[in-house]
Amino acid sequence: MTIPSAIAALQSLLGEGLSLSKSDLDLHGQSESHFPNTPPDAVAYPRDTSEVAAIVQICAEHRCPVIAWGTGTSLEGHSLAVRGGVTVDLSKMNKLLAVNDADMDCRVQPGLTRQALNTELRATGLFFPVDPGANAALGGMAATRASGTTAVRYGTMRDNVLALEVVLPDGQIIRTGSRARKSAAGYDLTGLFVGSEGTLGIITELTLKLHGQPQATATAICAFPSVAAAVDAVIATIQMGVPMARIELADTASVHAMNAYSGANLPDAPQLMIEFHGSDASVAAEVATFEAIAAEIGGTDFDWTTATEARNRLWQVRHDAYYAILASKPGARAIITDACVPISKLAEAIAGTQADIDASPITGPILGHVGDGNFHAILLVDPDDLTQRQAALDIAHRMTQRALALGGTVTGEHGVGLGKMPYMLAEHGPAWAVMSQIKKALDPTDIMNPGKLCQHN
Repeated sequence: MTIPSAIAALQSLLGEGLSLSKSDLDLHGQSESHFPNTPPDAVAYPRDTSEVAAIVQICAEHRCPVIAWGTGTSLEGHSLAVRGGVTVDLSKMNKLLAVNDADMDCRVQPGLTRQALNTELRATGLFFPVDPGANAALGGMAATRASGTTAVRYGTMRDNVLALEVVLPDGQIIRTGSRARKSAAGYDLTGLFVGSEGTLGIITELTLKLHGQPQATATAICAFPSVAAAVDAVIATIQMGVPMARIELADTASVHAMNAYSGANLPDAPQLMIEFHGSDASVAAEVATFEAIAAEIGGTDFDWTTATEARNRLWQVRHDAYYAILASKPGARAIITDACVPISKLAEAIAGTQADIDASPITGPILGHVGDGNFHAILLVDPDDLTQRQAALDIAHRMTQRALALGGTVTGEHGVGLGKMPYMLAEHGPAWAVMSQIKKALDPTDIMNPGKLCQHN
């Protein structure tokens, strides 16, 4: 049983739906991470669940690795074919299957992107809130338990997936969960597959919670004398019970990059970008409360708007921050890492990381979804300079160690993939071995995205 024999069988099944072209293989060997490109041996383009199941059955018979692919925007090498095999690109399975307005849910195929879903939902008065920044595929977002800017109010993918259809490593098709908003019927298999990073099966359909579009939306920005002061304002706002929809931190280095890249005119200081959703009256009251809190802690240049164009422009600046930071050092490669800590420890975690960066030979702007204690360091290195690369990896290592010491996690939203595997034992202890036992029980021959998330031996 070999990979070539699996590919021969798949060619008979899929015909032109199986690609062996170098350009296609190279495209699916790339990632947003710092890991080297690792192309698969073939790329399959299934059109429906039955084809996914047939692909997996053939790969299981030949012990050929299978790697699910959404849009390739993950940041820890999740979709790299580190042991070769077949990448299953789900982009052709991109339909909105059903919308249940009265129950505020929908069924989608995994290749549908979050932006395309919200475009189709505009006439319903509903929207899907999870916003990781990239226009990611919803199947990939579930597989990596994505979150992002709106998680502080609406939760992560874990909170917004009701049910799944999954193809298991032997090709069996199962459904998990239902459209009911709660259940006490057995193990939470939906929760098991959300965040499993393609190591237990391939998600082929999702039932998602939807939310009502708010009557009023206001976006505000506020400068602070330090990152610590900005975080203090976040903590005070949360403790006051102000229901923010988003609250994002950008340090001074990030602000410089965003201003240069997007033509923004943010004050030259750490910034909080905040959004409020609700009624006209509630939003106005929440804005006033936040402004008072920020002023007491040294916040200045407070500005807010309800105008759609202005709000969209500000959040586009935030979503483009990664590209802005890359552009601030032409030719650099980014080693991106995240951590998440209890919010009371966030200022300490960020200060420690900033000190590590300042003491290193590299630059590393910091951004954060600070409402839930999650922050990111974008460590810029010359890709040909091994000293800089090692300095970045050392900073990332200390960042994860510090997060664990403060009662947090080594990744709040980027996931495990390849990059965070070395820290799984330190975070989970014996529970990591339980994860491996689950993997071995469902995937005894280790064909599903092997080499990621947990050990298989």
